[in-house]
Amino acid sequence: MASYSASTWIRLCGLAAIALLVIFSLIGALAQPRTSLGWQLEHFIGYFAATLAVCAAWPRPFAVAGALVGLAGMLESLQALTPDRHPNVLAVFWGAGGVLVASVLAELFIRARKAASETRKSAERSNSIVEGD
Repeated sequence: MASYSASTWIRLCGLAAIALLVIFSLIGALAQPRTSLGWQLEHFIGYFAATLAVCAAWPRPFAVAGALVGLAGMLESLQALTPDRHPNVLAVFWGAGGVLVASVLAELFIRARKAASETRKSAERSNSIVEGD
């Protein structure tokens, strides 16, 4: 059995999240899993979760956001080609909302983590200077 690194698993999860968005967007209406939350929150939560998964794999949240908002629009327009579905511009906005909220949260997390790392490095440097005297 092959051993994969954590980053490989994270990237696979990001790709799986995108694959699920594509599948759930293009399968028949009766085959779609539904919750009692309503389609608006389902779109928001689905794209929110997918964005977080993709941002974990590729930590450039605003680039990921641009790609996933485009994907949301493309998938919604492709529903015109399915026999029992139709495109809805509001669904794109709900999905884009989930993408944007998740990407802003991911960006804030990345910046906070970077600031904490820089603070820790600065403290280590000042400790080594003091100890060197």
